[in-house]
Amino acid sequence: MNTVAAIQMISSPSVGENLATARRLIAQAAATGAKLVLLPEYWAIMGLSDGDKVAVAEPLGKGPIQDFMSEMARHHSIWLLGGTLPLASDDPARVVNTTLVYDDEGRHVGRYDKIHLFGFSKGTESYDEARTIVPGRNVGTVETPVGKVGMSVCYDLRFPELFRAMGPVSLIVVPAAFTYTTGQAHWEILLRARAIENQCYVLAAAQGGIHQNGRRTWGHSMLVDPWGAVKTVLAEGEGVVHGEVDALFMDSVRESLPALKHRTM
Repeated sequence: MNTVAAIQMISSPSVGENLATARRLIAQAAATGAKLVLLPEYWAIMGLSDGDKVAVAEPLGKGPIQDFMSEMARHHSIWLLGGTLPLASDDPARVVNTTLVYDDEGRHVGRYDKIHLFGFSKGTESYDEARTIVPGRNVGTVETPVGKVGMSVCYDLRFPELFRAMGPVSLIVVPAAFTYTTGQAHWEILLRARAIENQCYVLAAAQGGIHQNGRRTWGHSMLVDPWGAVKTVLAEGEGVVHGEVDALFMDSVRESLPALKHRTM
């Protein structure tokens, strides 16, 4: 069995403050014995406006956010998946909302750009990520010590075809900043559904509280097993959830209920 951990944050508009918080929480996660640690979406910056992240966007391979992630992975000898950070795009007004993967020696070994961009409007609540984000195009997976990991981000969770396109995986990661409104209604049931239908573990790292920009995020970072059981959860506030990825249990689920082999489309 391998221990994995998800970090929950309430990120601010200050990259420096968020790096300091992440440093503390990554150390806490590593202390659990986790071999793989996941940060939430927008962990490095949750701006006062959607455009704030464009100002701190980094080119791939260079910048304080990426340097920090590499340093943390190497220092703690962990695989670190960086929730999302803003990478520069060809459009100067928009970024790519990207998950970067660093191995336990601090090397950049994987990338996934968020494909599905969140849009929501109800009453005074309104979001349109397409205004400041360029969508990704490619499915992202990476081989790790805990098995093949499929990568997704937040709103991707609502599109099961993305997860099917990953092929069989041991673990799906979901860094997120679900709103309180949509999270309360759909977060847990969607995470459990993705675990059940793909017969794998799902590790979700969320933003979880009231941010300086007034936005309230749902939190409830959790680990779900291949049978759909929630193994650990943190409702709100900063912190770490951790648990075991048990390959033998996953294999037993797939053997007793061979749904993946029964797929016809």
